[in-house]
Amino acid sequence: MKTKFLTTAAVLAAATTLACSIPVFADDFDRDHDRDHHAHHMHTETPIKHLVVIFNENRSFDHYFATYPHASNPSGSIPFVPKPHTPKVNNLANANLLVNNPNTNPANGAGATDPFRLDRTQANTQSQNHAYTAEQQAYDNGKADLFPKYTGRGTSGGVGAFGTTGQVMGYFDGNTITALWTYAQHFSMNDNAYTDTYGPSTVGALNVISGQTNGAVAVLGNAATQIIPDGQGGLTVIGDPGPAYDPCSTPGYTTQVTMTGKNIGDLLNDAGISWGSFMGGFDLAVTNANGTTGCARSTFSTVVGASKADYVPHHAWFQFYKSTANPNHLRPSSVQAVGHTYEKDGKTLDPANHGYDLEDFYAAVKVGNFPAVSYVKLPAYQDGHAGYSDPLDEQQGMVELINFLQKQPEWRETAVIITYDDSDGWYDHAYARPSSASYDPTADQLNGAGQCGLSVTKQPQLPGVGGKPVNGRCGPATRVPFIVISPYAKTNFVSHAAISQASVVRFIEDNWLKGKRLGGGSFDATTGSIMDLFDFEHDHSHDFRTDALFLDPTAGTVIVSPPDEHHHH
Repeated sequence: MKTKFLTTAAVLAAATTLACSIPVFADDFDRDHDRDHHAHHMHTETPIKHLVVIFNENRSFDHYFATYPHASNPSGSIPFVPKPHTPKVNNLANANLLVNNPNTNPANGAGATDPFRLDRTQANTQSQNHAYTAEQQAYDNGKADLFPKYTGRGTSGGVGAFGTTGQVMGYFDGNTITALWTYAQHFSMNDNAYTDTYGPSTVGALNVISGQTNGAVAVLGNAATQIIPDGQGGLTVIGDPGPAYDPCSTPGYTTQVTMTGKNIGDLLNDAGISWGSFMGGFDLAVTNANGTTGCARSTFSTVVGASKADYVPHHAWFQFYKSTANPNHLRPSSVQAVGHTYEKDGKTLDPANHGYDLEDFYAAVKVGNFPAVSYVKLPAYQDGHAGYSDPLDEQQGMVELINFLQKQPEWRETAVIITYDDSDGWYDHAYARPSSASYDPTADQLNGAGQCGLSVTKQPQLPGVGGKPVNGRCGPATRVPFIVISPYAKTNFVSHAAISQASVVRFIEDNWLKGKRLGGGSFDATTGSIMDLFDFEHDHSHDFRTDALFLDPTAGTVIVSPPDEHHHH
């Protein structure tokens, strides 16, 4: 059966080859000698000198790990066999929620159903409703029984598609999510990781770099589905506004904002630590194989059967902040400049200002210029967002990147975090009681009308950027996957520590910045630590390659060594 999978997906694997348009200072410099400065010599609290955050889109924990580590393994599937003694996770199987599920609630109408398995032929699904209010309504004051009614959407006509709003109850297993399940078996995962606040992509994108969605300034439009008054004269992001001043935001985004307050890029700049935002499609000068260029650069997915623009402006974390934006997508002055800030007389001399294309990440790492902190967004068709991406394309992009990183000399001091911006509204049974309350009369509906938090005691709201309690920051919200891949990650380990997207910010602060916090009400000060996913006592000075785990990008299964599948010119 193996050939069958490799051929179907060989098409899928035909990655677009993109031209690298950055000059290299010298062709013949000694690659290893060049590695002797930069991130390696920075003081860090742990042996980790390079962090790569692969921030994917729109999957809940149960949607990907409902039955982990047990897959159905029907005949003809890519089989998944768990390691003995795999620790239990808090999922649908272990919570006895695969049958007699509360979402059989008649209030869900035709969508009422128990959870059900989706397979590789059903990888292309509809995107569910993942709005700030809808997600709260689905959780129904903790009963978690109204997902089909409030967040469910159906796919009509696809192979084996579930045509009602009950599709929101679907989950994949290790026969489809093979790479993520395999990484979890060999490295570490957390089954108690939440989005910091309810809502869609931009909310998560802001929280994973700043722990703060308050402090928005409306530059264009003011839709209540995107930004709401915070009760203190300011605005909080609860939807997907576009970043103002980015040419790709216009037309398309009728609400565009900039953010005040600080993000982790500001702290890294202050400390002189190299970092970058690397996004598929960011270089507007490139022409893709299909002839598309500029903001319309797109890639065709055979799984979805459509093309999707590579760059999605409202996913562009750092574009929302004046200090870290590269509004016109300017190119770095050289491959050696990637990740670095050069300043003279208060002016940043490198035009890119830490905003790059994903191809620049590959190019920089290849010449030994591997930033300390890299936030990575795959081209949209590979980012995992249901509706235009899918688990198979997502796996392809992730595995190629992780295989590439494991071949680098720096792998021995690298950690990769894979996590998500939001749940897409997909069912997840694990309700978190809010520790950050919000009482917007319309937007908040978790614990009653106008309530997200326990309003009997009028649970306090967290401060916004101005230091006063604000609306619109209700959370923790929805549970998402969180995996750490590193020679220092514990093996086949599951942490149950309560963490969130802002835990990524906290790790960067604790590792590189001596625990300095962003302030201004950021969740970095209150969120949990991810340190228990690592084992730093272990002596890793032996050949780091023994810690590498190469996977087949198409099947997600273990292979001996990877083909050189990522092409550059």
